[in-house]
Amino acid sequence: MVAEANTGGSEPSLLSTLPKELPLDFLKDITLGFSDDRILSKGAFGTFYKGTLENGQEVAVKKLEGNVQVPAGEKFLHASTNLMALQHENIVKLLSCCSEAKKKVVEHKGKYILVDTEECVLCYEYVPKGSLQNYLSGDTNRTNWDTNFKIIKGICQGVQFLHEGEFGRIVLEEEFGRIAHLDLQPANILLDDNMVPKIADFGLSRFFNLEQSRLYTMNVVGLKGYMAPEYLYRGEISCQCDIYSLGVMIIEIATGEKNYSNEKDMSGREFIASVRQTWTDEHIASKYVSLDADRLQQVRACIEIGLRCVDVAQRNRPSIVEVVNRLHGRCA
Repeated sequence: MVAEANTGGSEPSLLSTLPKELPLDFLKDITLGFSDDRILSKGAFGTFYKGTLENGQEVAVKKLEGNVQVPAGEKFLHASTNLMALQHENIVKLLSCCSEAKKKVVEHKGKYILVDTEECVLCYEYVPKGSLQNYLSGDTNRTNWDTNFKIIKGICQGVQFLHEGEFGRIVLEEEFGRIAHLDLQPANILLDDNMVPKIADFGLSRFFNLEQSRLYTMNVVGLKGYMAPEYLYRGEISCQCDIYSLGVMIIEIATGEKNYSNEKDMSGREFIASVRQTWTDEHIASKYVSLDADRLQQVRACIEIGLRCVDVAQRNRPSIVEVVNRLHGRCA
């Protein structure tokens, strides 16, 4: 399997020739030895570096934190190959991966032992405009509503691709019906040169087969302010968890306000309550004085959709199809 990458020209790009598995030395070489000067961002699960191929094309290389035991190496490659099958305008393309075994000395019960570990690295397309988080922290995002609305619709289209199984039965001949991302947040939405949003970082994602609608976990991990209550308190995983997180982001983009949550408010309920109370039609008009009636209605619709998505009761949240249809004016 070869990862596809279309740069718009008639000649095949070097990216399109990358094998699905790359040697660690190659990834070290293109990132100058995972140099600090090449760091793009850091997260809980790893560090992104800018890599430069021999023809000058750029990629984003994610080196996962820690080391994985050797039995997980095959699972890592398996999951990575699944993600390479996700080809959509609003999903960051995973181009290749690396899982190489090595020996490492670790301390265990007061003794130092030699263990087999895996160095796990992922190679993605490079998305030049950075994250939605950086964009939202700027001063111009509220004044450019057309761009904001484009971003909202693009994120929702990417989520629909994941939730509706539009990637088909192409994933290692397994019948996956949908994918729950489980870490939708502004830092995991990247923007390309045309401000097209791309969902990134599938480190927490779960694949559902055709007969599953929910799973449960004891390992609840996520960013405060974006975690659905049923996931946070019961470890319940479903696509509706993504709808909740998506709703928080839609509200942030539409209002220009930041969800500043704390350890006691991991689902962002204080932020949501504030928006519900403050962002009336009059308030929207006062904040967006330069918009015409149609665009003001788009703002209102986005805030309404966002507030529906963050209902505490997951049965009251819309499906991603309902969200996309509403954004495109296909339903009331």
